Amino acid sequence: MSRKRIIKLLLDERTVVRRNADVEHERKVAIFDLLEENSFHLKGHDGGPYSVLLGIEDNRLAIAINSEAEDPIDRVILPLSPFRGIVRDYFLICESYYDAIKRLSPAQIEAIDMGRRGLHNEGSDLLRERLSERIEIDFDTARRLFTLLCVLHIRG
Repeated sequence: MSRKRIIKLLLDERTVVRRNADVEHERKVAIFDLLEENSFHLKGHDGGPYSVLLGIEDNRLAIAINSEAEDPIDRVILPLSPFRGIVRDYFLICESYYDAIKRLSPAQIEAIDMGRRGLHNEGSDLLRERLSERIEIDFDTARRLFTLLCVLHIRG
C-alpha cells in the first residue's frame, strides 16, 4: 500500500453547532471513502502516511498535516474566497436536490443531480489546483476533500 495517503482524517468542529441528517451522512461517507482510497502527497516530504485535520480559521481552510504518529509535519492554509461562489451554488443545488427527491420525477431529479455533480467537480478541480503547489492529490481525493470543505462551512 502506498505511503502517499491519508490514514486518519478529522474535522476541527469547534465552530459547528449541529448538522442535519443529510449533511452528517455526507460527512461520514466522504471520510469513509477517502480513508478507503486516496492519494495525498506533501511535496518536498518523503514521508507518509499522513494524519490530517481540516478546519476553518479566519475564513481560510486550514490543513494540519501530521505523521502517522501524530508528529506535526506541515500546515497548509488556503483562502476560501475563491470557493465562496461554488460552495454557495453547491448548497443551493443540494437543497433543490433533497427537495426534488421528495416530490419530482426521476428525470427531473437526475437533471438536478447532474448539475450538483458538475458543481462538485468544479469545486474539486479548484481545490486540487489551489493545493497543487504544496500537495498532490488525485481527483477522487479532491472530490471528498471538497465535500468536507462544504461540511465545514455549515454553521448549524
